[in-house]
Amino acid sequence: MRFIIILLMCLFSIGIHVRAQYNTSELKIHQERPDSVRILWIGNSFTFYNDVPKMVENMAILNNIPLSTTRILKGGESFKGHLQNPELKHQLEKGDWDYVVMQEFSSTPAYSTKFTAENIFPYAAEIDSLAKKHSPGVETIYYMTWGHKNGNVRQTDYPLDDTYELMQDRIITTYIDLAYENGGTVAPVGIAWRNVRDKYPEIELYIEDNFHPSLEGSYLAALTLLGTIVKNEFIPIPPNGIDETTAGKLYREAINAIK
Repeated sequence: MRFIIILLMCLFSIGIHVRAQYNTSELKIHQERPDSVRILWIGNSFTFYNDVPKMVENMAILNNIPLSTTRILKGGESFKGHLQNPELKHQLEKGDWDYVVMQEFSSTPAYSTKFTAENIFPYAAEIDSLAKKHSPGVETIYYMTWGHKNGNVRQTDYPLDDTYELMQDRIITTYIDLAYENGGTVAPVGIAWRNVRDKYPEIELYIEDNFHPSLEGSYLAALTLLGTIVKNEFIPIPPNGIDETTAGKLYREAINAIK
């Protein structure tokens, strides 16, 4: 049994390394299966760093859950900005989505209530409404992100985002409210992230810029997102570069956050 698990881990690691060279259209290799779960990803670098959608897809496949993924991803983009992209509306209007995963710009969910009410909520609601109009039964998943390592790197004058703890609290509240107001589901990556920081400070979740995710951070996000989608525990298969002990800690915190 241990040999089989190690073999699967090796295959998964090779797949990540090879497929990372492909462009978005070539990453739709699993879409032809008629039983595929269809997911539309909407986000920015917090989604495409280390290819979180591909991590989710590979783990799902190894758990006998075929996924078909399409991405609308652009570095630094917001919900408002995405709605200016005709391709987003085209994909939403095509319909037949099972899940639409939505991730806002990393800093703005930690801004003031007035700012989020004017600059995030209306655009999230528009995307959510389009998804549900054209894909009856779709589940919209709000990908709750994490606070920057030492507070908002953009150094706003808003007092509730100048430390990690304050920023993370604001992000958690915003994403919970987004899901609540729109009848969606929260993928509590930010909660899992906070718990890993508290319990396992030796695990570095950030790269040198103090806000983008390390491989461990992206894997934690992927675990939490897949757990939110399948609503159950699953066999976690870590990518090459994460040892079994670290992977086990990340998996437990992802599952605990979902529960």
